[in-house]
Amino acid sequence: MVARLMDGAGLAERIRAQVADEVKELGEVGLTTILVGEDPASDVYIRRKQDAAKEVGILARDYRLEEKTTEDEVLDLVGRLNRDDGVDGILVQLPLPGHIDEQRVIEAVDPAKDVDGFHPVNAGRLSLGLDGLVAGTPTGILTLLDEYDVPLSGARAVVVGRSNIVGKPVALLLLARNATVTICHSRTADLAAETRRADVLVVAVGHAGLITPDMVKEGATVVDVGMNRTDEGLRGDVDPAVMERAGLMTPVPGGVGPMTIASLLRNTVKAARRRRC
Repeated sequence: MVARLMDGAGLAERIRAQVADEVKELGEVGLTTILVGEDPASDVYIRRKQDAAKEVGILARDYRLEEKTTEDEVLDLVGRLNRDDGVDGILVQLPLPGHIDEQRVIEAVDPAKDVDGFHPVNAGRLSLGLDGLVAGTPTGILTLLDEYDVPLSGARAVVVGRSNIVGKPVALLLLARNATVTICHSRTADLAAETRRADVLVVAVGHAGLITPDMVKEGATVVDVGMNRTDEGLRGDVDPAVMERAGLMTPVPGGVGPMTIASLLRNTVKAARRRRC
């Protein structure tokens, strides 16, 4: 058996085309990004998000703040953007420098403009099964699973990773689709025993090649969220040899990554539409 690759890049391109049509319908839609400091990876992520927004017709503004910018200065900027009717979405790129309280900044963003889905209000709505803005990566994963008609109701889903950005929200989304969900993490006693039970396995820990073929059920759907820079190049959290056991598997790159940005754009349009109601 050789797994069928799940083409996140192709699906993301179709979503971006749909978003572009919605932007034309709505008129002006504004997304503002904030980057504090000069983290190279964050710079790359922001440029990709900015480019993608501009391609679909979203008015994209980018604030670049020095590393020494104070927490109060960041909060002041967020407050001004909250009050700006030309801004539909606000994205504060993480991580922030150590002297800034990330949670305080996240909570300062207007939940209606929180296109990253990190605000406690949006996280709480997800937990309660209510509609809200959900983080781009978990949303993108569910969209990708639906595109490939992966059965979720009654399926055993295992999520490796418990971050607030991916692990917890994707577990809640899977639970809402009636999957039986197990969350694994660094303290899980026998990780392989858990992952081998999974019909759907989502891995998001930032550890290159953590999941090996012997840890995967034959025919399982495997979603690799990892993006690890190694001496051999970009690698996921899943050993590529898992392709020989899985039924469906996301490639790295070209799987989950493009879906994250496409979902961010879709969130921005969703936020804009709600603000106009």
